[in-house]
Amino acid sequence: MTKKNILVALSFCPAMMVSLVQGAPVTTEVPPIELRAAGSLKAAMNDIITAYQAQTKGTVAAQYAPSGLLLKRIQEGEHVDIFASANMDHPQVLVDARLGEKVQMFARNQLCAIAQNGVSLTSTTLLDTLLDPNIKVGTSTPKADPAGDYAWAVFAKAEAVKPDAKAILEAKALQLTGGPDSAKPPKDRNPYGWVMENKQADIFLTYCTNAVLAKNEVPSLQIIDLPPNLAVGADYGLLILKDSSVSAAPLAEFILSAKGQAILSSYGFQPPVN
Repeated sequence: MTKKNILVALSFCPAMMVSLVQGAPVTTEVPPIELRAAGSLKAAMNDIITAYQAQTKGTVAAQYAPSGLLLKRIQEGEHVDIFASANMDHPQVLVDARLGEKVQMFARNQLCAIAQNGVSLTSTTLLDTLLDPNIKVGTSTPKADPAGDYAWAVFAKAEAVKPDAKAILEAKALQLTGGPDSAKPPKDRNPYGWVMENKQADIFLTYCTNAVLAKNEVPSLQIIDLPPNLAVGADYGLLILKDSSVSAAPLAEFILSAKGQAILSSYGFQPPVN
C-alpha cells in the first residue's frame, strides 16, 4: 500500500492521525478526565474546571450527585478518574477495596439551618424550634448523601442537650433530597431553595454553602448558624481512582492549588486541615 493510500484509509478514523514522515508515531485523541463530585460542589467545581481547562487545554467531563450514590456507581463499575466526596468515608471505602491509594482532604464545610421567613428563630432557640411538633424539619437522605448523615450527627448531639431529642428528630425528619427516589428540582435550580420555596419544610439542615445558594434564589429565607453544642463540620475527600487517566493527577493538584482553593473559598468552603 502506498503512503497516499495509508493516509486515505486513516482519514476514516478521526481519532487517529499519522505524519507524512515515515516512521512518525501514531497519536490518539486524549479522552476527557471523568470527574464525579458531590452535588454541593457543583457551582465551585464548575468554576475550577473552567479555570483548569483554560490553563491546560485539557477537558473534564463532570457529573454531580450525592456522594453515597456516586460511590455505588463506582463500585458497580462506572469508569471514574477522580472522586470528590462530601465526606472522607466514601472514598476511603474505595481505598479499602484497593480501587485507589489515598484520600486527600481538599475542603471543609459546616452545617447550617435554612428557615422560612415566618419562623421565629435564632441559634439559641434552634433546638427547641426543631423539636416543636408543628415545625416541619427537612434533611437530605442519610447514607445516600453525607448531608443527611451530618444532620443525623446534629440529632445525636441534641440528645446531650435534651433527653429523647435524637429519637424525636430522627422520627420527624423529612428526607427530602439526596436519595435515589428524591424529587428532582427543575434544571439549574438549587434543590434546597426549590424545596423551601415549595414549603416542603419550615427548617432545613444543610451545608452552609448550600444555604447561601438557596438564599440567592429565595431571598426571603433565613440562614441560621448552629449553636456550638450542635455544630457539625464536614470534611471533603478527593481520590484518584486506580487505572485513572494520566491527566487525573494534574487536575487533583489544581483543585488543591492556591487557585483551586481560592475558588472553593469564594463559595464559602474552608481550607483543608493539614
